[in-house]
Parts: sequence; C-alpha cells; structure tokens
Amino acid sequence: MASLEELRGELDRLDEQIIALYERRMEVCSCVADYKIKNGRKVYDRQREQEKLAKAASQVEHEENKKGVQELFTLLMSLSRKLQYQKLSRCGTTGRLPFIEVDQLEVKKARIVFQGVEGAYSEAALKQYFGDAVNSYHVRTWKDAMDAIEDGAADFAVLPIENSSAGAVSEVYDLLVEYENYIVGETVLPVNHVLAGLPGSGEEEITRVYSHPQGLMQCEKYLYDHPAMEKVSVPNTAVAACKVVEEQDKSHAAICSAYAASLNGLEVLREQINDSRHNSTRFIIVTNQKIFLKNADKISICFELPHKSGSLYQMLSHFIFNNLNLTKIESRPIEDRPWEYRFFVDFEGNLADGGVKSAIRGLREETTSMKILGNY
Repeated sequence: MASLEELRGELDRLDEQIIALYERRMEVCSCVADYKIKNGRKVYDRQREQEKLAKAASQVEHEENKKGVQELFTLLMSLSRKLQYQKLSRCGTTGRLPFIEVDQLEVKKARIVFQGVEGAYSEAALKQYFGDAVNSYHVRTWKDAMDAIEDGAADFAVLPIENSSAGAVSEVYDLLVEYENYIVGETVLPVNHVLAGLPGSGEEEITRVYSHPQGLMQCEKYLYDHPAMEKVSVPNTAVAACKVVEEQDKSHAAICSAYAASLNGLEVLREQINDSRHNSTRFIIVTNQKIFLKNADKISICFELPHKSGSLYQMLSHFIFNNLNLTKIESRPIEDRPWEYRFFVDFEGNLADGGVKSAIRGLREETTSMKILGNY
C-alpha cells in the first residue's frame, strides 16, 4: 500500500495537469468570447450547457462520481461565462447602462415628500440629508410617496428601508419593485424612542400605547416589562403622538421621538425606551429619474431565479469573480408564486466600473429577471 506522502505526490502531479488543462480551456473560452463579440452572439446558452452536463455525466465510469463531475463542469462553464462577460465589458460591447451620471442632485428647487406627519422620523431624515431650507410635504403612506414622485408631484421621496434592530422594511422593498423609481442617496438616522403622554399623566397609569409596528418592535423589552400597556399600531410614530392629543385620555401614550412629543405638546414620561441604545434607521432617497452621482459607491439590485438547486450560488459567484463586495442580501416572497423568492442585494461599486458592468451583464442573462434599484 502506498504511503500518505506517495499518495499526496500523485495528487500534486494530477493537480499540475488539471491546472495546465484549465488554463488551456480558458484560452479557448477567450477565443469563444472573441467570436461571440464579432458575431453578436449571446454568452449564455442554457440548452448547450444542459447538453454538456448530460454528456459529461454519461462519460463517468463510476456512478458515485456523476454528481461531482456535473458540479465540476457547472463551475467550469460558469467561469467561462464570467471571462466572456469581462471581455465584453472591456471592449464596450456590454453597452451603456440606462442611467445618467450626474455631479450632484438638483435640490435647490426640488419638492420632497415623506410619509407621516410633522415630527416623523422620516421628516428628521429628510432634514438630515437635504437640510432645513427645503420645500417638503407629507403624505399618508409610503405608496402615496412613491406615487408622488412617479407622477411628478414631488422630485424626491424619503423612505425607511432598514432598522438596525427590527430589520428590513419589507413594504418599501416591494414598492421599489412595483414602481419605476430609483435610489439616489441614503442617510442613517439614530432612533431614540420616548414614551410620551398628556401633561400631568404618569407612566404607571398608561394602559394603551400607540406607535408604528416597527416602533413597537424596537421597544419590545420595555413593553414586555409593562404588560398593562396595550399595543396599538398606527401608520407612523408622529401619528401616534397626534392620536394621543386627539383622544385627550391620560391613560394613553405614544412611542415616538422627543421632537414629535414636543411638537404636539406631550410630556416625556420615559426617555430611551428602545431595546438597543445604538438603534438607527437607514432611509433611502428616491426619484423617478435614472441617475446616479459620479462618486456613488453602493448599488442596489433585485432579481428572481429559476427554482432549482444551486441557482443562488451561481448568481452570487458573479460578485466573487468580479471582486465586488456584497454588503447585504434580503429575500421577499413573490406574490402568487408560493415558495418562490425575489432577492435584494446591495454591493459596493459604481455603474461606470467595468467589473460592475460585467457582473450586471451576467446577472441579466442568467436570472429570470433583474432590476437595478439604484446607485448611490
């Protein structure tokens, strides 16, 4: 029986042959890319690849190796495609992406919309990003805000997309798919919730608390320790403060910001009741124009995949091959298609970068559908 050192030596010799054959294979793939560029052929040929996988499996002598050989050839063909996408990108065959690069956002005469009422965290995020001297107004729902910019009633909308403790704002993700509106900026706002009630009321007498569902989630520990407080969801934390004022019931309170409490003449009964002292919400700036800032360094996309094993892995490999850093991935169920999901991905890059163009070209060809949500 051969020793371990002898077996490892044999593996090393085989690996050297594999490396040489791999490099030769990629040289041929490069020539294939040149042919496709010259003749305007698509990179991805699904039928050809399926035939290739079936043939490779049929040539395997031992049954237990068939799956492994198919996986190996799936990877080899994937690497071939990525090389071809890169060549297409370098020679400009990928074409211009339908987004216009701008030096800065035109905000001087812009009208900006946010969801909620005065005192909402969305308004605070708006002021943090655009400053105080802007023309802004509020609407009832996030959908109303998206309608406003799509119809041209507003130039930009400010929408919450993610909270550091409560997670993604799933309804906003769905709206980004539904509307032809695009992300052009973001701002992160620290969230400090207070319990606010009518002047003269006390924390111990509160039996009902109003807030946005995310606000209630972010104060779960506090509310667990106060079981007498009934939780009631409303569209916005600032709306919660308004509701307490309208009802004039000292047993009712709102979970909202200190600013919203002050704006509505409420008294802060308890400060910083959110579970995390480092709680923050990321807001996105959305417009109906396909534009991106010259110095933008984050891209958001969404895509759908064939419902089969390994499809997500294959898509994510485009980011690895092009040396793009993924910063976030979320999934949302696709309506009327049980157990199928749409994936939302954030990654570092600019739409003018060659590696980004190469990855997006590959994703467009290999996903069921893909949409660029914005570069900001």
